[in-house]
Amino acid sequence: MAIYLDNAATTALDPEVLNAMLPIMQEHYGNPSSIHAMGRKTRTAIENSRKVIAKLLNAQVGEIFFTSGGTEADNMAIQGSVFDLGIKHAITSKIEHHAVLHTLENLQERGFIKLSLVNISANGRIDLAHLEELLATNERSLVSLMHANNEIGNLLPILEVGNLCEKYNALFHSDTVQTMGHYVHDVKALKLHFCVGAAHKFHGPKGIGFIYLNSDIKIKPIIHGGSQERNMRGGTENVYGIIGLAKALEIAYRDMAEHQNHIQDLKSYMIDKLVQNIPGIEFNGTATVSETSLYTVLNVRFPETSIAEMLLFNLDIAGICVSAGSACTSGSNQGSHVLRGIGVDMNRPSIRFSFSKNNTKQEIDIVVQKLCEMFLVNS
Repeated sequence: MAIYLDNAATTALDPEVLNAMLPIMQEHYGNPSSIHAMGRKTRTAIENSRKVIAKLLNAQVGEIFFTSGGTEADNMAIQGSVFDLGIKHAITSKIEHHAVLHTLENLQERGFIKLSLVNISANGRIDLAHLEELLATNERSLVSLMHANNEIGNLLPILEVGNLCEKYNALFHSDTVQTMGHYVHDVKALKLHFCVGAAHKFHGPKGIGFIYLNSDIKIKPIIHGGSQERNMRGGTENVYGIIGLAKALEIAYRDMAEHQNHIQDLKSYMIDKLVQNIPGIEFNGTATVSETSLYTVLNVRFPETSIAEMLLFNLDIAGICVSAGSACTSGSNQGSHVLRGIGVDMNRPSIRFSFSKNNTKQEIDIVVQKLCEMFLVNS
């Protein structure tokens, strides 16, 4: 049986979530835009799900809009800021998810914005002093910085960034895909204008997400063709996805403390085991400092050996599912832009291990043993 340690890419569907979705899939399948009883039932289910999410995030019900996932939601926030809110200057970092970085780069190439990259340290930490300098010396800006990096797990000091954005009247968008369902997000306390979520990152279904859009700002849709989502997104709603999203987030908040403790313990255990057994092991980002690192992600830099290019393949053959970086760029031959962005030696193999509530220490022991066998044979 496979050992799955690629939970930053996607997570297994929780059985409770599936059970919540099945009645909508099998019995209550009416189009939510239809006015008959079947349609009204599914419309009610959507709006009840919206209420659940809004309550968990300390948002207003009218501030939650459903999308196909995090990428669409990020595009809504960024494009809306530029085309509808008059933003001409944006600030991001070179290690953001491509949903953000490519969108902003495209807008700059087309002449719509000037794009500034905030400095980052060798371990991927945002330079807050430089961020404030960029805010102070440019016109009103959009700041787009992810709450946790999806490859190295670094956590943004999101409260401090929110305060700086408020000080300089900047819009604040945070890609919270990797942290949604893993931390409490009080959107008011964090002073966010936009944040996003994708259900499949916290044991919900794929193909459904949402954007929180602060009620103080108004943007236009990027998908036209219908009046769904209060005229913000055309197209028939993914009803069972929405039900699953709300249920998954509800479970995540309900069991958050328990799962945080369990997963952080697994991560710390793996760090200790790797250091004890493989000489020359290093960690990318701030992996060993729990206060500044996402507890579900561990990015490991292994010694340079003859098996470097085959490490992922050999782990896969051994039944161990891991990643060298973001699943969204797995078809690229250029390597991780995040690791290159923080100056990591790209000749050494780096592997992202990402954990969930379903993993065990026994699995960690097996993975470390397999790695030891690989490096011992090829040392």
